[in-house]
Amino acid sequence: MKFSFIRLGAVLHKELREYRRSPFIVLTMAVLPLVFLIEPLITIFRIGPSVAASTADRAVSGTFLVLLIAPALLPAVIAAYSVVGEREQGTLEPLLTTPLRREELLLGKAIGVVVPAVGLAYVVFAVVQVCARLFASNTYVVSALGQGSHILAEILFAPLLAGWSIWVGIGISARASDVRVAQQLGTLSSIPPLAVVALVSFDVFTPSVTLAVVFALILLVADVILFRVVSALFDRERLITGASAQRAPSAGGQVPPAGTVRRIPRIGGSDDG
Repeated sequence: MKFSFIRLGAVLHKELREYRRSPFIVLTMAVLPLVFLIEPLITIFRIGPSVAASTADRAVSGTFLVLLIAPALLPAVIAAYSVVGEREQGTLEPLLTTPLRREELLLGKAIGVVVPAVGLAYVVFAVVQVCARLFASNTYVVSALGQGSHILAEILFAPLLAGWSIWVGIGISARASDVRVAQQLGTLSSIPPLAVVALVSFDVFTPSVTLAVVFALILLVADVILFRVVSALFDRERLITGASAQRAPSAGGQVPPAGTVRRIPRIGGSDDG
């Protein structure tokens, strides 16, 4: 069966439609961007016109680090819900029995997370830039925020950090049996790439356009590798039997382990043979 963008679009449409039905996802998308917007604005507004340039540089570096946490953390929380959440709702087994390639299913779910997450990250970044130009009292901070290397890093790193968090989150979600555990592990998975961003933000590596492009390429390769790994580990049969076991307790009230096959007597005849 060939890869179909029509089936991919159907999965994407389903994922975006699910956001309207899930108060948790809507609340997460509303609250987290506000949290990551307030702190940078407070930091920028507190810098007076007489503050030294070195102090302003540290504040700007911290601001960009906070702005890049949002596209890493928000997708991790949502992606960790993608598989185990459907299992809890009882919609996983019907989805897995549809004629979908696993790549179509995984990419549809990933795009459904990355579009709103990265879109919100860009909106927050734009709001910080506009507010700094309108209300910041330190002109050095305004010029530092508008440097080309910082803007390029935000444009490149936001989707790539989101991609890392999404693939690790989906992989965890496919293996986890509890939504809260999946989300906690997914959140922790966003730390490694952010450590690299922190090194750049605090001038351990000198920020430049070349450095931003190199790190972006490294993250892109890592995202592709993670997609291949998650695709290879995505086991439909295990997920289907696990979902069936959770919804179909045995006669004694015990839930059979994943992979257990129960014999069903034939109607109108004996069960022998």
